[in-house]
Amino acid sequence: MSLLKIGVIPGDGVGPEVIEVSLGILEKVAKRDGIAYELQHFDLGGERYLKTGEVLPQAEQDRLRACDVILLGAVGHPGVPPGVLEKGVLLKLRFDFHQYINLRPVRLFPGAQTPIKNKGADDIDMVVVRENNEDLYVGAGGFTYKGTPEEVAIQTSINTRAGVERCIRYAFEAARTRAKTGAFKALSEADRAKGYVRQVTLVAKTNVLTFAHDLWMRAFDEVAADYPDVKPNYMHVDACCMRMVTNPEWFDVIVTTNMFGDIITDLGAVLQGGMGLASSGNLNPDKTAPSMFEPVHGSAPDIAGKGIANPLAAILSTAMMLDHVGAGASADRIRRAVAAVLAAGEPRTPDLGGKNSTVEVGAAVLEALDRE
Repeated sequence: MSLLKIGVIPGDGVGPEVIEVSLGILEKVAKRDGIAYELQHFDLGGERYLKTGEVLPQAEQDRLRACDVILLGAVGHPGVPPGVLEKGVLLKLRFDFHQYINLRPVRLFPGAQTPIKNKGADDIDMVVVRENNEDLYVGAGGFTYKGTPEEVAIQTSINTRAGVERCIRYAFEAARTRAKTGAFKALSEADRAKGYVRQVTLVAKTNVLTFAHDLWMRAFDEVAADYPDVKPNYMHVDACCMRMVTNPEWFDVIVTTNMFGDIITDLGAVLQGGMGLASSGNLNPDKTAPSMFEPVHGSAPDIAGKGIANPLAAILSTAMMLDHVGAGASADRIRRAVAAVLAAGEPRTPDLGGKNSTVEVGAAVLEALDRE
């Protein structure tokens, strides 16, 4: 592997705290596995905006584009109006860098606690493939008579055949990748007799959103025909939310729209033990621009500076970053170390019921890596 250029955006709140720990994990794994990399740090987020009025200057975006991947801590500041940083940094990078897949693993590690009664690690292991460049997030719409009793607000969902199909196809390819680890346990004997080894579930609302989601359904059916070894499944989004709670073992790969994906992935984070364990990747699968990896939990300003933020989501996001650049063995090493710490029961940050610090949990992962 050639020199890996990693853009680092620590960001706001607890972002710098968890990124510092995750970079320590990266350093150890990279040294052991011979991964050459360099870090480029970026001062982007709420503090910069409050000082300078800048969100994402073009020069900084050009520097980011020259990176291979981006590791992001968090964006969000209580002193900045909602939407300024989210649109100006997160959405802008996702759109401008064509990060059209948001990948969210939902896996319950042994030792982590799910709030779902009688469900364990064997029941919760899915991945959500969320379309990341279209739908309501495009920003099409506007106000008429804003601030008056006659106000009208319009937000339009934009869905293109090309955007929908590439997302669905990515989901089926992800199912085939997961097939290498074994068959999907929830498949029936009849399904296996048909040659299915994994499953992709389209989550939409075809009975009400009869234009946009008709497009999704037709594209799904057509793409599914190219993957005879993967069972195609469909579920309305409301039914999906119920079944993720009552029967999480029914799900393998979920593919869905930007808006619905935003919602059900947070539900997934709860299933796997909380936001402190939820990792994500904003992927440019074509690698024409850098992909970006970030913990799901956000900036958490209420605990920023206290040293108690859970670093495991950031560490697992770093593992996803290594997967993306072809260092899957190193990524698996990190995931096994995280699993070992969770299985041991301690140390744990307060969000997982413990009393340990961010640094102490990071140190435990480093020790687990030494035992690899």
